[in-house]
Amino acid sequence: MKTTPVTTSENATLTLSSPLLKTIIESIKEKKGEGIVSLDLKNVHESVADFFIFCEATNIIQLNTIIDYTEEQVRIECEQKPYRVDGKKGDHWIVLDYVDVVIHCMMPETRKFYNLEELWHDANKKEH
Repeated sequence: MKTTPVTTSENATLTLSSPLLKTIIESIKEKKGEGIVSLDLKNVHESVADFFIFCEATNIIQLNTIIDYTEEQVRIECEQKPYRVDGKKGDHWIVLDYVDVVIHCMMPETRKFYNLEELWHDANKKEH
């Protein structure tokens, strides 16, 4: 049996101009993340979040720096902590999960291999 996720008034109005998304995108830009793309998944029935944010790092140090800085800025600016962080011990892909917004920071070859943006091709895509 398929269930419909509960929608709160906060995530029902989540847009690219929302403080959380603006903070995430600006934080990635400040640490020179490349290939920043947002996918608006609100109208995709099978989605697990309202937005996915993808970006690339040119090396492992930058990968960790982007995630650490973004997490810190969201905590300061939006008073939110991630629900989960995965991949910190790896060196190719780190996921920062804020439930309604999931950030995927990857090395270019990993991003190309998994091609998640194509998997969610029916979402509204914006390059930043």
